[in-house]
Amino acid sequence: MPRYINPYTDFGFKRLFGTEPNKAILIAFLNALFEQETDPKLEKHVIADLNYLPGEHLGILETDRRAVFDVYCETEAGKKIIVEMQNSYQQFYKDRSIYYASIPIHEQGLKGAWNYELNAVYVVSIMNFSFGADRLQSNHGLDNVSTDLNQYYHTRVMLMDTRQKTVFSEKLTLLFLETKKFNKTEDELETQLDKWMYLLKNISDLMEQPKTIFEPVFIRFMEQAEIARFTPQERRGYDVSMMAYRDVQNSVDTARNDGVKQGKAEALFNLMESMKITLEKAMGVLKIPESEWDDYRDLVARIKAHPAQ
Repeated sequence: MPRYINPYTDFGFKRLFGTEPNKAILIAFLNALFEQETDPKLEKHVIADLNYLPGEHLGILETDRRAVFDVYCETEAGKKIIVEMQNSYQQFYKDRSIYYASIPIHEQGLKGAWNYELNAVYVVSIMNFSFGADRLQSNHGLDNVSTDLNQYYHTRVMLMDTRQKTVFSEKLTLLFLETKKFNKTEDELETQLDKWMYLLKNISDLMEQPKTIFEPVFIRFMEQAEIARFTPQERRGYDVSMMAYRDVQNSVDTARNDGVKQGKAEALFNLMESMKITLEKAMGVLKIPESEWDDYRDLVARIKAHPAQ
């Protein structure tokens, strides 16, 4: 039985990052993230305190779509920060991030006289998938980027002047953390963000506090994640959230497996047509286990009945 909760569950993520008693955990995580700004011209943000804001937001009209943020907060300087945990690939997740950012921007509009000055808005997305290879569908040509870039797990997106290659405005920032791309071992951790990423990715498999991650905030993080410390009501809440998480993962795995099988079935059909061989011989060529042959017979039969136009 796991000792620590899965932070990718709704219950786990909000317990660790979205509750007033654990505000210091969220502040430490965000400061570690902002410390990784690589452009010396950009302001280095240090958060001393923040306030949690309501996560549910209604549109201006009754017909407008409702948005619910996992964690929504405001720093002492007035910066708005949305922190989202996303478990499965979404085709338009980038668009969703932009849409979410637009809500706290729009909410700053004042009635009457107003000079349009805005407080900065940040959307932090912790993603249990990758924009790169780990997705069910192609995503706007990212297959062609370099291997090094595909392995880079921390992406910052800002408004940019494309000719001068300079930041046009610091009032909107999207930060994406792709945990699937983070592959450092405990001995390789260098920065505070490395440590956070390591824990987010591995905590549900750990049985004790990592020896190299022993600062007070990480001890607090591990204590709050320990299932044995839960009240009976908290344990029930976590169990329900874990069931929902498994349902999502099973749906993603099923879709991925179905996509792989469909691709193989099309390859079998093409092989049969080009080489004029039987389905059984084609399955032998592709080394498909005999235990799966019946499945592929049905799939290939459907392709024969409805060939691509």
